[in-house]
Amino acid sequence: MASYDVIIIGSGPGGYVSAIRCAQLGLKTACVEGRDTLGGTCLNVGCIPSKALLHATEMLHEAEHNFAEMGLKGKTPSVDWPQMQAYKDKTVSQNTGGIEFLFKKNKVDWIKGWGSIPAAGKVKVGDDIHDAKHIIIATGSEPSPLNGVEVDEETVVTSTGALKLNKIPKSLVVIGAGVIGLELGSVYARLGSEVTVVEYLDAITPGQDAEIARQFQKMLTKQGLKFVLGAAVQGVNIKNNKATVSYKMRKDESEAEITADTVLLATGRRPFVDGLGLDALGVKMTERGQIDVDARYQTSTPGIYAIGDAITGPMLAHKAEDEGMAIAEILAGQHGHVNYGVIPGVIYTHPEVASVGETEETLKKAGRAYKVGKFPFLGNARAKANFMGDGFVKILADKETDRILGAHIIGPMAGDLIHEICVAMEFGAAAEDLARTCHAHPTYSEAVREAALACGDGAIHA
Repeated sequence: MASYDVIIIGSGPGGYVSAIRCAQLGLKTACVEGRDTLGGTCLNVGCIPSKALLHATEMLHEAEHNFAEMGLKGKTPSVDWPQMQAYKDKTVSQNTGGIEFLFKKNKVDWIKGWGSIPAAGKVKVGDDIHDAKHIIIATGSEPSPLNGVEVDEETVVTSTGALKLNKIPKSLVVIGAGVIGLELGSVYARLGSEVTVVEYLDAITPGQDAEIARQFQKMLTKQGLKFVLGAAVQGVNIKNNKATVSYKMRKDESEAEITADTVLLATGRRPFVDGLGLDALGVKMTERGQIDVDARYQTSTPGIYAIGDAITGPMLAHKAEDEGMAIAEILAGQHGHVNYGVIPGVIYTHPEVASVGETEETLKKAGRAYKVGKFPFLGNARAKANFMGDGFVKILADKETDRILGAHIIGPMAGDLIHEICVAMEFGAAAEDLARTCHAHPTYSEAVREAALACGDGAIHA
């Protein structure tokens, strides 16, 4: 079989980006992928298809609630669910096909099949064994199971099944108030489903800035989602194609049930490393089942590296991409690096929620003196014109130096607006640097500048 400088196992955002970067840097590269299409979970059954459904249902919401006020008169669109699914599938195929084109363009070999590592420097796919100086594990993650909940991807589904339901459920219970559950929950709420979110903790979006989380929950409740917080799910029983979720309230041990057409299990994800042969190789794992790596992504077995969801850190496609770039540069003799303090997180609901860096809670826990600059989108002319005045921008800066420590946005285009602050943080900017930067008018981004001004003498339009 062929011999390579690098073989990457997995073609998700971490794997395919790393493969392309390795090839660009002159390394003979192959990528092992057992799916029929490249792109991993993200492009096939995750980020991309969910964004297609989010976009489609947001357009439906606009037609139902805002078109008439803007003078756009006519019959409200009806939902053709099979056509919406076809639109989603077309979006996926365009993106996965694009990666295959990029592999050919950069001379990356796609080894089709599921890979394992029988020994350092060896990758087995089917009956073939390929040689590699370096092996990068980029196998991603899979939905975490929950005791008492058996997934059949029809009545009880993970995000994979939720993206391709045969019909829109009249009622949906979402177990878990994290990013996946809230995004897909909002999709079906806009399509007319009665959505109830059951969460073990006492707040939604664990780890999010608490003020943002509270505001976010109010907005989602206004959109029709119901929340049962502080509830430990005991099990799901299916009878006559209906699912009954039983749960126990943590505060008083009281028990309750809720029945729905469909149950979405969205309690997080775990590394997918089954079948790689890591135990036999003696690869060290963390207590949480992640592959243990050093600062250069090296595992305990020389020549074997790991990135993305398979290792410690936020399970985000762009985090995996950055690590894929970094390890490629390291293997090429360069100095690949990821700044883990500046990795944004986005929830693609409507409105969007985006964050980067520290929260008020983490700063208080660290005992660091800070100041807060906030600006509501209600004071932003563009947002008001577009029916998007809910939410705000919040910037956290060091009390003495004014250096930006973190930012949190809930409102229109939050996932795009956050990157202005990411770039500022990457360069060690102060809030005043943002405040003194001219922003075009009228744009949503002016709200970011106003929040930066609020860290100083005060915002202008609030």
